[in-house]
Amino acid sequence: MTPGEVADAVDKPHMGFNLGATRVRQSWDGKVQKQIFESPLVRLMKDYGYTDAFSEGAELDRSIGLKTVVIYRYYDQADKEFGDGDALSIMAAARRLGKLVENIRKDLVGNQVVSDSEFRVHLVAHSMGGLIVRCLLQNESVASGRVRSSIARVFTYATPHNGIDMIGLNVPAFLSLWDINNFNRKVMAQYLGMSGKPRSVNSLEGKFEPDDFFCLVGTNHKDYEAAGGLSRRLAGEMSDGLVAIENATVKGAPRAFVYRSHSGPYGIVNSEEGYQNLVRFLFGDVRVDGILEVEEVPLPGKVEEARAAGKQVRASYYFEATVSPRGAGNYRLTERRRETFSAVLRKFDEMFRPNELGISAPRSPVLFSTFLDSSRITVERGRTLVMAVELAVSPTDYLIDGKLWFEDRIPGEYLFRDTIVLRLTPQPDGGWSVRYILADENQGDGDGRKADQEGESYFIPVSSRKGFKARLELKLSRRNQS
Repeated sequence: MTPGEVADAVDKPHMGFNLGATRVRQSWDGKVQKQIFESPLVRLMKDYGYTDAFSEGAELDRSIGLKTVVIYRYYDQADKEFGDGDALSIMAAARRLGKLVENIRKDLVGNQVVSDSEFRVHLVAHSMGGLIVRCLLQNESVASGRVRSSIARVFTYATPHNGIDMIGLNVPAFLSLWDINNFNRKVMAQYLGMSGKPRSVNSLEGKFEPDDFFCLVGTNHKDYEAAGGLSRRLAGEMSDGLVAIENATVKGAPRAFVYRSHSGPYGIVNSEEGYQNLVRFLFGDVRVDGILEVEEVPLPGKVEEARAAGKQVRASYYFEATVSPRGAGNYRLTERRRETFSAVLRKFDEMFRPNELGISAPRSPVLFSTFLDSSRITVERGRTLVMAVELAVSPTDYLIDGKLWFEDRIPGEYLFRDTIVLRLTPQPDGGWSVRYILADENQGDGDGRKADQEGESYFIPVSSRKGFKARLELKLSRRNQS
């Protein structure tokens, strides 16, 4: 950040988490809809009874309760009016974060608000803040084991977990201007305490449970205005304007994709999508994972003729998935789409001939990891959780003997496309009743059909008259059961 941007952040009491928005992109064509989003902070206060830790112009000068939002103002030292003008290093910022967590623990435990063994905190971070959190969790020289074990869950918005790339190249380690070298992978490996010289640095390396670490990924590069638009031009289309989509996740962690930019009026933090994912991950009691087991993919007639004649055919496939809970108006929990370069891409061999690639099992597309909150269900609606999954499958261009196939090709053709309505009802024995409706040709408010159950997974058959065939596997788990 430039000195001016640092000062702008320091000027805001809640470091941006109190900023709301009034505009939301209705679509990728640029249309704008008015929507009042009051900020994550205000919504946590109104919806869940939280308060902040500030009082009479000071920070943490009073006893706090369990439902308290504490803002870690690690940029203050970089402001010449509050500090020496030099930004903290990632490790120094992480050490101070550890001390802040320890001070909160002493206050709550000392005032008998919670026992020492029960003390837990959630960490919510944007961008580089997520790397400070990972440094705290992964570098054992930064904080005590007691501090690290007190972190219950982590939620990151648009964090460059695998560094920042510009025009396809990782930012260099020698570029210290505005601390850009913090996002060089070699530098990151050092402050994350990773051994050796890893090619990627987006692993928690067993230092924290990935299931308790959520990554929210922005897919809208167009609306990021930093550096006069230079950042979005260098980051490219497959980014939020600063962080590449492929660099914004941690290995093995649940994640969601939203059409939001890194920050600004259409930013990822001040968005309804961001807030809904945040509260469902922190407080929700049900997790639903969707994996598509592909059984058959059809080839166009001329391409099939070429394959049958012994010619080499190569193709990959896009898997698009958009998930919305019942009652959602103008937000989606996650949307992976070709238009935003966030669809899941799988090669034919990855799914059907994994041994030829040295893979032990097919790489079935993981479509979503969604969290739901049954406490939001009203008495009138009963105990059933309802969500909709818009699923679409389409091929990339076909290569026949290394050449693009154009004959009789239909641009934009889908192999499968439908909206699957899921009705999830918990059962007294701890299991689930899972029913589904293919809503493109049926009313979505009916009871639907019962999904097949195999072990702890539920399967929904999906197919098209073109010959596409697959099974949508649902894995359901309960959480926050206390």
